Amino acid sequence: MKLVFIGATHEVTGSCTYLEACGKRILIDFGMEQGRDTYENVRIPCTPGEIDYVLLTHAHIDHSGLIPLMYVNGFRGQVYSTSATAQLCEIMLRDSAHIQMFEAEWRNRKAARSGGKLKEFVPLYDMDAAVNVCKQFVGCEYDRVYDIAEGIKIRFTDVGHLLGSASIEVWATEKTENGDVTEKIVFSGDIGNINKPIIKDPKHVRDADYVVMESTYGNRSHGGTPNYVEDLTDIFKRTFERGGNVVIPSFAVGRTQELLYIIRKIKEDNLVGRDFDVYMDSPLAIEATNIFIKNVESCFDDEAVELVRKGINPLSFPGLKYATTGDESKQINFDPNPKVIISSSGMCEAGRIRHHLKHNLWREECTILFVGYQAMGTLGRRLIEGEKNVKLFGEPIEVKARIESLHGISGHADMNGLLKWLGAFKEAPQRVFVVHGEDTVTEEFAKTVEEKFGYQAYAPFPCSEADLLTNEILSEGVKIPVKAKKPAQ
Repeated sequence: MKLVFIGATHEVTGSCTYLEACGKRILIDFGMEQGRDTYENVRIPCTPGEIDYVLLTHAHIDHSGLIPLMYVNGFRGQVYSTSATAQLCEIMLRDSAHIQMFEAEWRNRKAARSGGKLKEFVPLYDMDAAVNVCKQFVGCEYDRVYDIAEGIKIRFTDVGHLLGSASIEVWATEKTENGDVTEKIVFSGDIGNINKPIIKDPKHVRDADYVVMESTYGNRSHGGTPNYVEDLTDIFKRTFERGGNVVIPSFAVGRTQELLYIIRKIKEDNLVGRDFDVYMDSPLAIEATNIFIKNVESCFDDEAVELVRKGINPLSFPGLKYATTGDESKQINFDPNPKVIISSSGMCEAGRIRHHLKHNLWREECTILFVGYQAMGTLGRRLIEGEKNVKLFGEPIEVKARIESLHGISGHADMNGLLKWLGAFKEAPQRVFVVHGEDTVTEEFAKTVEEKFGYQAYAPFPCSEADLLTNEILSEGVKIPVKAKKPAQ
């Protein structure tokens, strides 16, 4: 029985862990890397066609985005997730395929003009792969134990990060010379922040032999309890008084819906003191919002459920305008009135948000408001860190707009939240594997875990391998960062 760490090791994105137990090969998540690649993800230790199951913690692309690639390469097993995650993946994986096909078309037009100097670009997968792999999803309920194979049981627990997000408990029972041995492995997934709009706070798991947990904010605190309504109102007021727009690069699934929930309250109570329009410029976000409404009873917190029971749509309000087509998106920038523009992608790496940044970054009366984690190397991270000149569509842009962050609205627990989740275990796990954090953060958090709880903690590198029957680290993996590797001769 062993674990092999594939991705999100000493970096934040590209989550993937390989579990071999009871004669089965299982992947927990298979996500895309986003932003700067610190360590190269390693290949899974078998062909995709030999993978029996994928267990998916949630729908974000850095956890789910490479599952269609497995289909392309022969995977025909089942993907277990919560029902809400399965619904979200139907739209998110199709959107991912669309982006890749669009990029391939653009690159290949450029290659054709190069006279053969540039090679043909082939997308990782196409729409057929995304659609077909979604047929292999098995939607599960929270808190119910599922027998997926002889000796293997799983359970999904709401971890409060995104609609349908879960930590996954896996019980694996191996037959050995000394009889049956059961090890319980808990994969935290992304642990949610508390007091977030719409969805519930994270639930805790009480026992485990091994824990694989995230550490995105493993060395930071979000500060005191945020007042999202007050903070957002203040930003709107100040920007509108200057005659500017508030441009919000937002993740289409999760963060956008939280913003709509908060803005509905601001508008209902007329806190800004003036009317204003809100443009939601993301077809994916529009589809995702409809899925949120379909999962009220199973996923919403008590306050949001009560609004729905009163006949109030908590994600809609007067002045909310949808842009679905490209032409509708372009027209937003011809509206001279101060407004709010919510558009993806959340880290400004692709999508319609880059057009809105082109039209607003150079205007000192405007505000660019970040509402989520920005990975190293992304345009969002560079703007937050104070970069004053950027390029968009080949054109240099001087950054004069105010760059702000809505503190506390992160979908991830901070260091205190992570420690609270880990501290809920009644007995010490044999080992805690720390993943899904920036290079030094994983090591810092592992040390914090050891000092606070006395647990054995380890931050694996790509290709690290652990024997779960003996609690031995069989291989420490590849410790050479991408930037330190010599170029091929």
